[in-house]
Amino acid sequence: MNWPRVSIIIPSWNARSHLERCLPSVLNSLYPDREILLVDNGSTDGSAEWVEARYPEVRLIRLPENQGFASGCNAGLREATGDYVAFLNNDVEVSPYWLQPLISALEEDPTLGAVQPKIMDYRHRERFEYAGAAGGYLDRYGYPFARGRIFSTLEEDHGQYNQPADIFWASGAAMVVRRKLAEQLGGFEVSFEMHQEEIDFCWRLQNLGYRIRAIPHSVVYHIGGGSLSYGETRKLYYNHRNGLYVLYRNLPPRGFWRRLLVRFGLDVGAALFYLLQGRPDWAGAVLRAYRDAWALRSELRAARRRLLAERIRWGDPPTLYPGSIVLAYYVFRRRRFSDLDWTIP
Repeated sequence: MNWPRVSIIIPSWNARSHLERCLPSVLNSLYPDREILLVDNGSTDGSAEWVEARYPEVRLIRLPENQGFASGCNAGLREATGDYVAFLNNDVEVSPYWLQPLISALEEDPTLGAVQPKIMDYRHRERFEYAGAAGGYLDRYGYPFARGRIFSTLEEDHGQYNQPADIFWASGAAMVVRRKLAEQLGGFEVSFEMHQEEIDFCWRLQNLGYRIRAIPHSVVYHIGGGSLSYGETRKLYYNHRNGLYVLYRNLPPRGFWRRLLVRFGLDVGAALFYLLQGRPDWAGAVLRAYRDAWALRSELRAARRRLLAERIRWGDPPTLYPGSIVLAYYVFRRRRFSDLDWTIP
């Protein structure tokens, strides 16, 4: 096969230990035509200098300050020369042939816009990792989950997700996209700062008529928690706030407001649950998410108008889970992806 060129974009901020552990595996990738772009978000730990001295073949893009994950990815996208771009977290270890199955899938099917590998836990390699697992999904109220991970329940890999499958979102930890499509969408939306920008990106791809697919023949290992660990208050805040952004930016107005009523009820229930657990900081994070999303309503409204120009349709992609993952998990005790009922009207 005449393999097309791939630009591997790694945004990084003060993560020298992750780079020392994982970057060599990326450099050892046995893909014949690739370039590696490390976007340094104003690190102060010497990581940029270490990469520059140790690996001169890596293209180093220095930003003056930490502008966040989305801005880092977009800076790399502007410098990329490949037919495809692979967005990769700095704490992901890859196998030598991780790119070949992903690129083969994209080359063979022009309706695919983005793909992701199977993402396993770096420390517990038999277990799926939180950020993407075997492919991401979204319920109708904007709550994300994945094959192999629903909320905090992580499955072990017994081959149950070894078949390629269409998914709702590919993880920003390891995602390959057609460069022209990424440029058409303007990259990731920077107002997200961190978390769920890839969900918004993939929904926009689907609104253009493209599919997202998990390719489990490619496997990577993610350390996770490099920016914010699971359960940290700021992570909870971003997940709730950005979940509202995703819905507002990708649903028609009437559909958004109907779903917001249900989402608000579920989030109020979550805040009360956090209070009963003795976590007022978590409850406060949920309330701040709504406050800040409301404060940005004029900017979000303007963004929605701009997005109209790139859509070919509104509405729910076929990979959207038709029910509530919150109710499925906490009320009906469906803790595994295979337990979910996709026939909910």
